[in-house]
Amino acid sequence: MNADLTERPYLIDGHVTLPQLFESRCKALGQRTAHREKDLGIWLSFSWADFWEHVRLIGLGLISLGLKRGDVVSILSEDNKEWVYCDIAIQCVGGISCGIYTTDSPAQLEYLINDSASRFLIVENDEQLDKFLEVQDRMAHLEKAIVIDPDGLFDFSHERVMFLDELYAHGRAHLKGNPEQFEEEIAKAAPDDTAILIYTSGTTGAPKGAMISHSNIFFSLCAAMHNTPSLETDEQVCFLPLCHVFERVFSGFLPIASRNTINFAESPETVFDNVQEVSPHTFIAVPRLWEKLYSRVTILVNEATGLQRWAFRRAVDTGLRKVRHELAGQPVPVGIAIAYRFWNFAVLSNMRRMLGMDRVRRCSSGAAPISPDLLRWFRAVGIPLYEGYGMTETTSLISTNTTDANSVGTVGRPVKGAEVRIADDGEIQYRAGNVFQGYWRKPDKTAETFTEDGWLRTGDVGEMTPDGFVRITGRLKDIIITAGGKNITPAEIENRLKFSPYISDAVVIGDKRKYLTCLIMIDQENVEKYAQEHRVPFSDFRSLCATTEVQMLIRDVMEETNRDFARVEQIKDFRLIDVLLTAEDEELTATMKLKRGFVERKHHALIEQMYD
Repeated sequence: MNADLTERPYLIDGHVTLPQLFESRCKALGQRTAHREKDLGIWLSFSWADFWEHVRLIGLGLISLGLKRGDVVSILSEDNKEWVYCDIAIQCVGGISCGIYTTDSPAQLEYLINDSASRFLIVENDEQLDKFLEVQDRMAHLEKAIVIDPDGLFDFSHERVMFLDELYAHGRAHLKGNPEQFEEEIAKAAPDDTAILIYTSGTTGAPKGAMISHSNIFFSLCAAMHNTPSLETDEQVCFLPLCHVFERVFSGFLPIASRNTINFAESPETVFDNVQEVSPHTFIAVPRLWEKLYSRVTILVNEATGLQRWAFRRAVDTGLRKVRHELAGQPVPVGIAIAYRFWNFAVLSNMRRMLGMDRVRRCSSGAAPISPDLLRWFRAVGIPLYEGYGMTETTSLISTNTTDANSVGTVGRPVKGAEVRIADDGEIQYRAGNVFQGYWRKPDKTAETFTEDGWLRTGDVGEMTPDGFVRITGRLKDIIITAGGKNITPAEIENRLKFSPYISDAVVIGDKRKYLTCLIMIDQENVEKYAQEHRVPFSDFRSLCATTEVQMLIRDVMEETNRDFARVEQIKDFRLIDVLLTAEDEELTATMKLKRGFVERKHHALIEQMYD
């Protein structure tokens, strides 16, 4: 595979757009497996030839319905092979693909469809179709909703609704009369054509559609292949929402460039089981999943025998000593190396096999900050986890740590072909070929995102280390200025708290106040386990949060964390959010992180209690 970032247009094996690369891969790889997906508990394989045929029929089917180049088609579905089929098909025939989260409400769906001017909407099933039906009268320009899974819709009929099988039939009929059109449409794709729309979370206003071109995608793919090589024989697991830029690039597009195999998880809830079954070679996830995996191991260790717990502690301690030398660029002492080899064979290799991480060559964390302690812990147990940095507006990539250049506590060096600078106010600013084209139909918002000399404003605060690594200290809008005038970036404190297996998320409060406080979301599984072991009575999540024992448990974590910070940065009080949150709740982002502003507004009364 040959990826070229030296000049525009960016090339992968001589191709300049994803549709052209897709056509080349499918015709070359034929019956090799492209995707795997579970059906009734059995993993089924689907070839590159299957990939081509389904994408071609969807693309031609959309053309037969009237799709024109530049039209937007939205996809509302959980991850599955059809999501990818539709995404690539839309791009192949010159459309613009736009993903919508399945957790979005009918009102949010209405806004996104109208703002993007989508002509077609592809929905997964009857549950998602119901959202369309609820607001259909307020989306008059949307011509068709196309349903992937017909289960539960027997005898259903609606003039603006059709099923995917019908779309395939339209595609077959169109193919007979236009046998060369699909390839002709692929050939028309140009690097600067808008390929996809990805809507921002809307935490600071209405969501905005980031326009990402084929050229933007190819820059990120070339940079990813240069910094994090992917092999043809690699297996991956896809489970994060494909409408998020992180998963879209690394599980939707990169496998086409790298020719490897994607396994679709049954659901986010089964991802640990699916990883055990697949044993992937590469694995990407957001910090919340790595925190859950750490918690899962903690629970298993606590349930082990005394001897097993002792052996695991010794293995991890030895691993951490080894890691300290490695990260400092020092040779590992012979005694530690020998001890680690023993503990790896006796304990850690079995643990990795049990987790499905026995074949993993590289793991990545992105989309939100992760605790450096967690990175060191995973490395100590033999799971090579590296942190990277990117955003929607940079087509997922800005910088990343690599096997050859890894600095824990940073987000790595800028990817090949990219530039990073630090502004006078500490903002990280970026310039490269993967910077987006702008916000859909919002030139004023686009202008605000760039400096006068054309650099992207990331909104993140950070610094460059002497050896060129990027360190993020927080968000510009999140900086806390206490009543005493002290500037505090809360991210480091929050990440330290989240390293505890008992805390899943935290929001530090204190802007214009005399001291810092914190709202905390506990880890349900680990805290319930703690309560059961210590015979703490509770009936539900709310009562669990209210128990004296749990309050003291979290206070102990808070006091231990405070010891690592200056007095002005220490947390003086906290409150527990006593409602169990899921991806459907407005408090959480798509990457399962608490929305600071929303949480502060919703839990204003709790916050005021801590300052009374």
